[in-house]
Amino acid sequence: MALTKTSDKFICYNGPLENDDKHGHVRIKIGVSGAAETGHCGLNALDMAKALGAEVIRQGGILVTGATTGFPLWASMGAKEERGVVIGLSPAASPKEHIEGYHLPLDYTDLIIYTGFGFPGRDLLFTRSCEALLIGCGRIGTIHEFTIAFEDNKPIGVLEGPWTMAEQIKDMVAKGNRQGDRIIYDSDPKKLVERLVAMVEEDRKKVDIH
Repeated sequence: MALTKTSDKFICYNGPLENDDKHGHVRIKIGVSGAAETGHCGLNALDMAKALGAEVIRQGGILVTGATTGFPLWASMGAKEERGVVIGLSPAASPKEHIEGYHLPLDYTDLIIYTGFGFPGRDLLFTRSCEALLIGCGRIGTIHEFTIAFEDNKPIGVLEGPWTMAEQIKDMVAKGNRQGDRIIYDSDPKKLVERLVAMVEEDRKKVDIH
């Protein structure tokens, strides 16, 4: 049974949904990975993070983060300024541990899932919850999330900026003797998200999700 809104009232509809609408509710889930401490990221890093989060929403996505500070938090701010949905996956097992143990924020997030698996386990669940991953200025934790997404063959978009993460990823892939044809690089948040969304849509066509 479906609910249909007519004026200020909802009416019940018991008929089947059209085939073309059966996945109409499934929005692309795009993760943003980046440093929780951004002192090394250079000028305009946080503004670029906000622009990245905003573009995810403008282009029809849901933003997923590790429910942390720094680059992902600013991406969440950008997403919420566009009235988007933000989901966070916390390393903590409860709100109390999230705030008092890990000293992580609740701000700019619609839903926080408390994994209870610490940072390494959180990273796995976070990346597995996304259809694609955006990489900003990062540290070792960002590299961990990148390698999980890379091994899972997910589309990965790397934002180039006044930091070294893009060069580090290019170097790792080259020295790892692996192809990086699912990794794209761009310094423009809008273009990067556009290209990443296109990759996800191609993946969805293979399993009839649209």
